[in-house]
Amino acid sequence: WYHARELPVQPVTPSRSSINVASTTYPTVSSVKELSSAPDTSLSIVTQPHITIKLLHEAKEAGISCVWMQPGSFDDESLQYAKKEFKSAIGGFEDNPGNGGEGWCVLVDGDDAIFRAKEDKAGGKL
Repeated sequence: WYHARELPVQPVTPSRSSINVASTTYPTVSSVKELSSAPDTSLSIVTQPHITIKLLHEAKEAGISCVWMQPGSFDDESLQYAKKEFKSAIGGFEDNPGNGGEGWCVLVDGDDAIFRAKEDKAGGKL
């Protein structure tokens, strides 16, 4: 999704030095703490819930302000932590269930989210 929209991405995974998407190779970092500009980075999380809560604590320490937890990546504990600790946290069904039936998902709802964010920015809400 990010690649198809030509958005800047920095994969985070401790298990690989790079990932390939289509014909592009993206170097990875092994930890959120290694991101070059964490305060200017939003984090899309696609991990199991027991890993997500650790990742959220790391992200908070690194200065990340916005997280998007994909369906299946969070439990009640991590969702509540994210809602409390980050400027913006997307996950679950509150406010709008998303279009995919499993809560907010960037693959299904990302284009709507970009559109809404642009509207909010233009209207002075961001």
